[in-house]
Amino acid sequence: MSKGRIAIVGAGPGGMATALAAHRAGFEASIYERYPEVKPAGNILNLWPPPQKVLGLIGVDTTDLGAAALTTFRRSDGHLRATVRLPDEVVAEYGGGFIGLLRWGLYKRMLDALPPGVLKLGHEMTRFEDGGDRVVVHLADREPVEADVLVGGDGLRSAVRRQLWGDSPIRHQHLHLVGGYLYVDDPERPPDSVIAHDRSTQASYTPILHEGQWGYEWWVLEAFDPSEPFDQDLMAFSRTRAAGFSEKLRSMIDATPSENLQRWEIRDRKPLKQWSKGRVTLVGDAAHPTSPYAAYGAGMSIEDGYFLASELERIDVRDLGSVRRALQAFEDRRKPHTRRVSQQAFFTGYAFHRIPHPLRPLRDLVYDHTPMLQKVVGDATPDHILSQLAEIDQVEAARPVSSAAVTPQA
Repeated sequence: MSKGRIAIVGAGPGGMATALAAHRAGFEASIYERYPEVKPAGNILNLWPPPQKVLGLIGVDTTDLGAAALTTFRRSDGHLRATVRLPDEVVAEYGGGFIGLLRWGLYKRMLDALPPGVLKLGHEMTRFEDGGDRVVVHLADREPVEADVLVGGDGLRSAVRRQLWGDSPIRHQHLHLVGGYLYVDDPERPPDSVIAHDRSTQASYTPILHEGQWGYEWWVLEAFDPSEPFDQDLMAFSRTRAAGFSEKLRSMIDATPSENLQRWEIRDRKPLKQWSKGRVTLVGDAAHPTSPYAAYGAGMSIEDGYFLASELERIDVRDLGSVRRALQAFEDRRKPHTRRVSQQAFFTGYAFHRIPHPLRPLRDLVYDHTPMLQKVVGDATPDHILSQLAEIDQVEAARPVSSAAVTPQA
């Protein structure tokens, strides 16, 4: 017997994770995706241990999902600034800090895990009506559908968010990046992940594993003026920006096929004070758009879907008061984590790329000769990761016995 109906707008990682977690909890979940096929926004991706753990719990095959590596922050000439140190037991379970993979690799695994009929392609939401006892979702050129809870997982330009809270300006971070990937026959072992900076540019790489093929992803990132058109050749741009970095990175760029290159501008929005209203809530970039500088946008979306379903699992969704309390509990749980990550990504991007030029030598002096970056990134990041893993364990321990008994295994 279904515990209720969850309608999800958007088939990104947050939407799919919500559907999988809701299905695991006994709900009838449907994803309404406006496009005729699911396409990832971007080519390269990294995932920290907490979203990896969630994926396994909600039924996604995480075997060899990506290439794990320990992560260091360095100056462009290789000088070590910080190391992300996780406990031995976490390294043993997850292989290191985060894994590198291609976005389509994640999407494909999540799509394969969805039960038949959950994903509705070519279904564009035009508006919704929250009647108190149910939500009616109106679709372009299709009959409306009803649900007990509506979840907006439709990204930075979320239509659900816009109807709930009106439009808010997109925040241009005045940053852009070019990223690419390549496959290699015999990657170095153990693989390393290097986040490197000079005075104005980040040029970094991490190993990837995609459908059994090893390789590397890399990216170069710097400030730019979004009002000026960008018409440079992506390969020439990347080679020029990486000229002062390691030979290993430069050789990766040279060996990358042109079809594996992509450029995108970095945008987000200021965090919402409130996500939910009535029977409607938001997950992922619809709630907390996050700069890729955090390497956590997709990961937080996946976590959102899991924690949302955990709150709904404990209530009768026919009761409006219970739904409101559950949705508020969900966002109250998630806001400190998502706000910290998204705002730290914004300010880190500013510190590395947009502070006034006269201050950059002083900034680098601090990063090179004090433990500041180790404390802020190398030590604080593991603490945050461990707190999320512990929170997931707490939720699992508190699940209803009937639900816990049928928990899928990765």
